Amino acid sequence: MGSRTFTPEEANAALAEVRPLTERMVAARLELAEAQRRHAELLATIAGNGGGVDSAELAETGGEVERLAGEVVGAVQQIQDLGAVVKDVDTGLVDFPAVRRGREVLLCWRLGEDEVGYWHDLESGFAGRPPLPFD
Repeated sequence: MGSRTFTPEEANAALAEVRPLTERMVAARLELAEAQRRHAELLATIAGNGGGVDSAELAETGGEVERLAGEVVGAVQQIQDLGAVVKDVDTGLVDFPAVRRGREVLLCWRLGEDEVGYWHDLESGFAGRPPLPFD
């Protein structure tokens, strides 16, 4: 775990910055998947017979893939710079390192949730997250 830890209140306050970054990350990841699909289709056509593929379109889709990948990576980095950890770029799952009873735990939030309302230990995952407050 990194050096920064959060209380549940601090994690919820951090959502003011984390939420828009996560929204951007998830949207860019969705667009990236579509751009990658289209680029792969063009490459498959070229590998087959190359007929009818516009080289400008191929370059454009390749550039779009690079741009969107950069957006995803940039959003992840900004979230990590705030001290949080991105667990799933597709769903916007973000954990905030915390300490409970002297043990490292993770406060858990997913895009679409109003607040950081769950936590889990380092061995458990999303499925085993009990609600806050800590017992």
